[in-house]
This record gives sequence, C-alpha cells and structure tokens, in this order.
Amino acid sequence: MIQRIQSVYLLIVIILGGLGLYLPIWHNAENITVKGFENIYILVLFALEIVLALATIFLFSNRKLQFVLGRINILINILLLGVFVYFTQSFSGEAIVASEKEIGLVIPFVSIVFLFLANKAIKKDEELVKSVDRLR
Repeated sequence: MIQRIQSVYLLIVIILGGLGLYLPIWHNAENITVKGFENIYILVLFALEIVLALATIFLFSNRKLQFVLGRINILINILLLGVFVYFTQSFSGEAIVASEKEIGLVIPFVSIVFLFLANKAIKKDEELVKSVDRLR
C-alpha cells in the first residue's frame, strides 16, 4: 500500500539505508575512506534496517506490529549511531589527528526522523480505524 504516507516514509528509510552502505562515512588519520559495506557491523545494521523497513511496509494490515517494528528500527539506528561513535573515536592516533566525518554519519539521524514520522502516521491510522469501529 504505497499510497499511505507511512509507506513513503519507510521507502525513504530503505533508500537512505542503501545509500548508507555506499556513501563514505569517515576518513581516518591515514586518509583511508571507510564506507558502510567495508565494516561488518555497519553492514549488518544497515541491512537489518533495510529488511525491517521493507517488512514494515508489507505488514500494512497489522498496524500494531508495524508500530513495534518501527520502534525496533529506531533502536537499530541508535545502535548504528553508537557503532559510528565507537569506530570514529577508537582509531589509533585519534587524539593527535582527528578523522574527518563524512555525509554517511548523518544517515541514521535522518532515518530516525522518518521512522518517527512513519510511526506517527501508523498511530493516526490505528486511531482512525478504532473511531470507525466505535461508530458501527
């Protein structure tokens, strides 16, 4: 059901997750560019985010499960941010020469915003269905 606004938000999250795999995340002190698919932890978390958002789109008939999966996906993005912080701060020589952060670090923040908007729309749909059931 792509005509629902939460499906559009979740589709944006899927696209952002795909971009997160290929956009540069940071340059370390040795000027080596790190991308999402080069680190197994980041790869797994981005893949989990994409699969979970895709599953959430197709579970349009079960709005409560959609809402729960959206919250789990937000937690995955927060974990992804934690992994980013860990890896950007744990390079050897990081205290002397700072690594350069790239556009890939912003993707989990933007994904969290779109997941929050999707959950808000799912909750609004659930309340609309409950109000129609009361009228019957």
